[in-house]
Amino acid sequence: MSSAVKTYIVGGAVRDALLGLPVQDRDYVVVGATPEFMHAQGYLPVGKDFPVFLHPESKEEYALARTERKTAPGYAGFAFHAAADVTLEQDLQRRDLTINAIAEDSDGSLIDPYGGRADLERKIFRHVSPAFAEDPVRILRVARFAARFAEFTIAPETLALMQSMVASGEVDALVPERVWQELSRGLMEATPSRMFDVLRACGALARILPELQALHGVPQPAQYHPEIDTLVHVMMVIDTAAQRETSLAIRIAALMHDLGKGSTPPEDWPRHIAHEARSAALAEAVCRRLKIPNEVRDLAVMTAREHGNVGRALELRANTMLKLFERCDAFRKPERFLAMLQACECDHLGRTGYEHQPFPQAQHLQTGLLAAQSVNAGAIAAQVMAKSPDKAAESIAAAIHAARITAIEAAIKKANPSD
Repeated sequence: MSSAVKTYIVGGAVRDALLGLPVQDRDYVVVGATPEFMHAQGYLPVGKDFPVFLHPESKEEYALARTERKTAPGYAGFAFHAAADVTLEQDLQRRDLTINAIAEDSDGSLIDPYGGRADLERKIFRHVSPAFAEDPVRILRVARFAARFAEFTIAPETLALMQSMVASGEVDALVPERVWQELSRGLMEATPSRMFDVLRACGALARILPELQALHGVPQPAQYHPEIDTLVHVMMVIDTAAQRETSLAIRIAALMHDLGKGSTPPEDWPRHIAHEARSAALAEAVCRRLKIPNEVRDLAVMTAREHGNVGRALELRANTMLKLFERCDAFRKPERFLAMLQACECDHLGRTGYEHQPFPQAQHLQTGLLAAQSVNAGAIAAQVMAKSPDKAAESIAAAIHAARITAIEAAIKKANPSD
């Protein structure tokens, strides 16, 4: 490249290296270049809103240094200016947090005009400039960073700015796809509860997930939930899911399993009769609103609807257990059923004093399901067809049902001979 053109590593790669963390992807900013210059060097353009190029060999992203100007509400309402006269400091100034506004030169020296290294050492999230308030996605990003870096705190002036953004309605301009993108990434971090703590502290939770906000301060029976507060319980459940390194679908199911408790009339507290059905309906509504993928939605709705039955699994008769399997389509989708059991186990463990308690319900139901799956439905169908061809469909279903109940009863008895 020309001597007048300089390239720097910026953002998360510099931050994570300073924290001693593995660096996954490197982002580069190019100062002093034009799109024509990048084309001439063999770089491939990929950016639509502003010039971003892929390196001809490494395929890493190189963005031209740019400034931005707010032109409309929401995260997409910006006009970008990328030109050879934009300085590195100007480019870094438009970034969200000081810890993400550090650049590294080709010789390894750091350019840190906004105090990012000091904030890394103090473990503080601080906005770079008042321009932070122009992009509501930055609230979600700070919350997501809090889930990843649980020991960091938010600078008071940054939290105040985030609160003012919520109050001004800027958060209401967020589109569902971007909310889901950031929430899903935050849920996969080590301490996802911190993301929701931040969203609640700035007021954004009530705007993007009012169903979850409604759980705050709602009591549960102390004999089953020593932590009392329903939102505290749900936060414990999702952190348990993270500790167990579960999938995103399981973490979403854990997050939404108790939403119905937020709609329990206060005069009925701390009991929450039939909250499972209300939870399922709310989980369905949230997933549709945020355009969450269908397979994730289906697990969340099923877990919300059935987690009470899973918790009572040791008390279920074989016929009732079989009905549970059928409702959950467990014969066609056993992996999803097992995922629900994982979410329910997180629900069980996500309570004060229960963190290390066994959850025999999962193995009990797996034993029953394996037994029911072992029934040879084809052989039974052939036998029924031979005996009663006129009533085949109805008789086949009844015979398979009865055989599965018998198999479940035998398997449970064998697994628990003292009962």
